[in-house]
Amino acid sequence: MCVISSAAESSRPPAHDPRRFSLRQRVSLWLVSWASYCAIGLIGPTLRYAISWEEPPAPPDATYEKPVIYAFWHRAVFASAWMWRKIGVAVMVSRSFDGEYIARTIEKFGFVAVRGSSSRGGAQGLLGLRRQLEQGTSVAFTIDGPRGPKYVAKPGPVHLSRAAGLPMAAFYVASDRAWVLKTWDAMVIPKPFSKALVRVSAKMRVPEGADDAQMKEFHGQLQAALERVTAFAEANVARVGSAEFPVVARR
Repeated sequence: MCVISSAAESSRPPAHDPRRFSLRQRVSLWLVSWASYCAIGLIGPTLRYAISWEEPPAPPDATYEKPVIYAFWHRAVFASAWMWRKIGVAVMVSRSFDGEYIARTIEKFGFVAVRGSSSRGGAQGLLGLRRQLEQGTSVAFTIDGPRGPKYVAKPGPVHLSRAAGLPMAAFYVASDRAWVLKTWDAMVIPKPFSKALVRVSAKMRVPEGADDAQMKEFHGQLQAALERVTAFAEANVARVGSAEFPVVARR
């Protein structure tokens, strides 16, 4: 249910520095973030999710593992926001105006928006994510954001895995019926009552002393994992609800 109230706004920490944006931009951010929140809140409960893993999770019935550094394509934000709402996952979002839309929307669903990107505030963002990992939570990167190129992974998770000594993994959420927006990322909006398949890769752990050649190799492994889980989810999403891909309950 979508309810807009001042209490909801005051219950979460400030999402931005208002001096960064003009009055027109602030109004636009408020309207778009609430519209996105309402859309996810209305469509999300109708979706039928299943989760598939390349390696067994711990515990076996987990919907995600922690603390793990996750990477996913920008276009899967909508379905991901509903699937992992209200569990405190920290997400790296751009400091750009466009990134602020996503930050304000996901914060309404209980995510922690850590601002930074490959182009602006990257080091500060990685530090913020490392602090979240140290608290035992998981973190996630919209890995081809904030403006692409689409399906090209940036190296942030690789650097964070080496610094934090924790594994990284890739995931993708496919929908069997969806609207695909004409945006740089081809954003996917699942249609009501559609199926959604989450595919999660095996974990990869970057050694603490990894040199440049090893970092490049792990970056390539992350790119390959993202491509692999994307292809698998898209090929199998129609089978959600079968014995192999049972629907998971997500309150």
